[in-house]
Formats: sequence, structure tokens, C-alpha cells
Amino acid sequence: MRKVNSLVKVLTYSDVLIISGWGLVSPIFAVFIAEQVTGGNIELVGLATAVYLVLKSFLQIPVARFIDKHRGEIDDLIIMAFGTLIISTIPFLFYHTRSAIQLLLIQALHGVGAAMITPGWSAIFTRHIDPHREAQEWSLYNSMVNLGAALAGALGGFLAEKFGFQTLFLVVGAVCIAGTSLLYFVYQDIRLAEKGKKIPWLG
Repeated sequence: MRKVNSLVKVLTYSDVLIISGWGLVSPIFAVFIAEQVTGGNIELVGLATAVYLVLKSFLQIPVARFIDKHRGEIDDLIIMAFGTLIISTIPFLFYHTRSAIQLLLIQALHGVGAAMITPGWSAIFTRHIDPHREAQEWSLYNSMVNLGAALAGALGGFLAEKFGFQTLFLVVGAVCIAGTSLLYFVYQDIRLAEKGKKIPWLG
């Protein structure tokens, strides 16, 4: 990613960490529900997935409208950062999850957090992508994220088998927090840019 501007790099690295973190558990999430949640079965797996996706799908539209109505990128980033913090806490909540109602409530919170992330992230990434390199930079982003998730999926199964789901969720949470912390550098650059100051490392 040498020729990609630094803000796009940081957004990509942040997403690689967060998505890879979740990639540790996503492929075996159904196993977690079946083995660790009281009454866990295929029906509950489907319901938990639906709760997350429905809330994310419906809520991200009003979030997108809100950030479009406010000029500047700080609001986009702040909303995105709050959403990222929310989903970074989800693994720690799963650590204590034992009942179906707990699972569904956490999945609902997960959907809210994800809905706050997607509009702002997409808007900032799109604005800062390098002209005439749109295909290349989107491809680099997707390749890095998919490779990270693939490696994480293999590693997650090993960790769960060797150390258990509780340890796995702690690792997922730590990786997500590391990815979230990178957004601080994006905030600093956007804040300086909106004040009209030159950003030395934003190439």
C-alpha cells in the first residue's frame, strides 16, 4: 500500500484488525451458541443473525441521513468511532453470555453499533480515496480484509478448541480495541484539515 494515501491506509488497517478480530469467531459462532448458550439450537442461530442484520440494515439509513446533513467529517468519524467502540465491547459481553435472551440483546446492540459504523466509514473512505486509483484501492482494501479474515477464521477454530470460547472472546475484544485505537490518527488528521492546516503525513 506504498502509493496509497495515509488516511486510507489507516482506515484499511483499522478495518483489517476489527474484521479479522471478528473473523476469529464468526465461522464458529453457531458452535458457540449450540455449546455455550442454554437452549442453543439452529433456530436460535438464525434468530440471532436476523436480529443483528435487521437492526443494522434499518438503522444505518437514518444514520447516513444524519451525517449527510452535517457538513464536515468530524461528525462522521465520531459516530463511526462510537459504533466501533460498541462492537469492540460485544466480545466481552459474549464472554458472560449463557442465555438466549442475553444473546439476542447483545446481537441487537451489535446491530446498532454496526449501523453507526458503515455510513461514516464509507463516506470518509470515499472522499479520501486517491483519484484515478479507485479500483486499485478498493481492491487492496478488500484483499487485505479478506485475507485477514481467512487467517483469523483458521486461527479462531484452533483457539476455541485449545483454550475455549471465553479466551477466544477476550482475544477478539483486544484485537477490535487495537483497530479502534487507530481511528485516533484519522481524527487528528481530519481535525487539522478542517482547520485548514497542512497534514505532514497525509500523502
